[in-house]
Amino acid sequence: VQLQASGGGLVQPGGSLRLSCAASGSIFSINAMGWYRQAPGKQRELVAVIGSSGATNYADSVKDRFTISRDNAKNMVYLQMNSLKPEDTAVYCCKLAQRFLDYWGKGTQVTVSS
Repeated sequence: VQLQASGGGLVQPGGSLRLSCAASGSIFSINAMGWYRQAPGKQRELVAVIGSSGATNYADSVKDRFTISRDNAKNMVYLQMNSLKPEDTAVYCCKLAQRFLDYWGKGTQVTVSS
């Protein structure tokens, strides 16, 4: 299984970005896909996760600002990020969890700065 994230960049506070993650390989129909982030000097933290049924869970810090979605036919997961804040600056990685195994993609840098 391989994961490729894209869509990061530099954005001003209050702006928006949309991250995408493409999964390839042996993808089973029942899985969970999610986004995690790691800021300099901090531990990696969960941002949002979505199950194959569409159930979602968000970190409190991003609720009402970020939206996770997925396209099962394309094995894609997305993260729409609105009202971005400087504290959202981090490397964002996507993860796929299936059959008790976790697969990680390389991260994409998101920088929120004026």
